[in-house]
Amino acid sequence: MLKIINHPLIKMKLSRMRDKHTDSFNFRTNLLELSQLMSYEVTKDLKLSTFEIETPLAKTFGYKLITPVILVPILRAGLGMVDGFKLMMPQAAIGHIGLYRDEKTKKPIEYYCKMPKRIKGADVILLDPMLATGHSIVKAIQIIKKYKPKSIRIACVLAVPEGLKVLKKYDNSIKIFTCSVDKYLNKNSYIIPGLGDAGDRIFGTK
Repeated sequence: MLKIINHPLIKMKLSRMRDKHTDSFNFRTNLLELSQLMSYEVTKDLKLSTFEIETPLAKTFGYKLITPVILVPILRAGLGMVDGFKLMMPQAAIGHIGLYRDEKTKKPIEYYCKMPKRIKGADVILLDPMLATGHSIVKAIQIIKKYKPKSIRIACVLAVPEGLKVLKKYDNSIKIFTCSVDKYLNKNSYIIPGLGDAGDRIFGTK
């Protein structure tokens, strides 16, 4: 269920994000624009219903989404993708999941979760720039499933085989959309070649 989005404009913007000389402002700007472009592919199969509208000249039919869409960024880096998706789906509600990694067990620990009331039966788009070890994504999916959504799909800028393997083992039915599957994780669980720490580069904290 993996889809690699090979759009030329996405490749250009991802190249700017990878460049270590790109400052925080331009990193955020390119991530917003890249996320906006990703939204077309991520939402391509959402179901529509028709309704009657009247143009200045005649009656015709319009379209609207059947199922509500909920955007759920994983804090904090996932926040950098929200605005791009929100520009295309201003009606979407937004949930938040906060996770940190336990230094001893290396497992993700939930420290914050807030979901919209209408998440039950909704199409959820989970946002995180990096699918690295896969453990945070799996933890986030487990949290979201408790709210009984209709579907969950993942939008990430980069992924690696190690993380994809973990996610596939947990649930191979979930759709994953990414701009690149990079080579591997280093000993510190950073994606190689990657783009560094997405959160630090988004918020200028390093």
